[in-house]
Amino acid sequence: MDFELSLEQQRIQSLARDFANDEVAPLARAADETGEFPMHLIGRMAELGFLGGPIAREYGGAAMDAVSFALVCEELGRADSSVRGLLTVHASLVSGCIEQWGTVEQKERYLPKLTSGEWIGCYCLTEPEAGSDAANIQTTATADGESYLLDGEKIWITNGNLARLAIVFATRDRAERHKGICAFLVENDNQGMRREKMPGVELGHRASDHAHITFENCRVPASAMLGEPGEGFKIAMSALDRGRLGVAAGAVGIGQACLDACVQWARERRQFGRRLGDFQMVQATIANMAADIAAARLLVYHAAWLVDAGRPATQAVSSAKLFATEAAARAASEAVLLYGNRGYSSEYPVERYYRDIKGLQIYEGASNIQRIILARELIGREQ
Repeated sequence: MDFELSLEQQRIQSLARDFANDEVAPLARAADETGEFPMHLIGRMAELGFLGGPIAREYGGAAMDAVSFALVCEELGRADSSVRGLLTVHASLVSGCIEQWGTVEQKERYLPKLTSGEWIGCYCLTEPEAGSDAANIQTTATADGESYLLDGEKIWITNGNLARLAIVFATRDRAERHKGICAFLVENDNQGMRREKMPGVELGHRASDHAHITFENCRVPASAMLGEPGEGFKIAMSALDRGRLGVAAGAVGIGQACLDACVQWARERRQFGRRLGDFQMVQATIANMAADIAAARLLVYHAAWLVDAGRPATQAVSSAKLFATEAAARAASEAVLLYGNRGYSSEYPVERYYRDIKGLQIYEGASNIQRIILARELIGREQ
């Protein structure tokens, strides 16, 4: 059993860490406060090979293995969850789906644009009545000659207003539930597609673009279908397996950021004439946090290793996503408490980590959904 990263993996980790420290982290607080994504970072991620990280070189990608891409997501998550979120959706959910399920023509048309950053992608699955229950999609796809008409709405679509390309999930027959779902590649210039920012102010990931997208007689050619008719649910779940790994790695990054902040604070902050780190209760808190993050990291790397080995990874990915997000949530809560009144303000980043981690516990399958997946994998379904 070898726990050493390869030289190439170490190179990618170092590249991502330098980018996160030098270019992402300095902008994170301002982006969070203004709610504006630093758009120039998209071009930089393309230059560094992150935007097309897992995609084959023939389409402009970097052909990273799953472990390497998890390392990128971890480092970006440590600096800014909004940047990590854009990358995971774009590269794992959108580009990864097209590479796995697309025709040669679809791959050649879209992947070079996505890996270069010329186009950004979004993944349109969530609806007002279909979140955790993805099979309950209400958006319809009605055959009309050589085309389909899409009608319905999607909410909380990350990158939705930035995207030039959307993967849209719709059903040909609601009564068939998951068996009726299809996936379509929809370009943003379609007149039947209306996009707007989600109302309100997000708890976390405030620099992310979250869209409410409405489809009304949105005509797409039959050639825009991704995969075969009725394969949409399978496509969606395959994408979420990839995306959840990126979320889990991002959660490890948040947890590590909390740990780093707490260690620094414990060394510098003095109370009752002593460093905070000299109090045993503080030491216990930091020790538990360190053990949690180390365990989460191993779960993420093991799940990524299984993906690279071509072995079944659904159970391992769900375990990693569940444990890493819950561990990071505990770390963020303890970090705010340890910082006291300073942790209650955006003056210090632990306040942002506390808000951001709640999103990772919810999207791409909330914690309780991961528990259901794990239980079904372990127990099986009654025959």
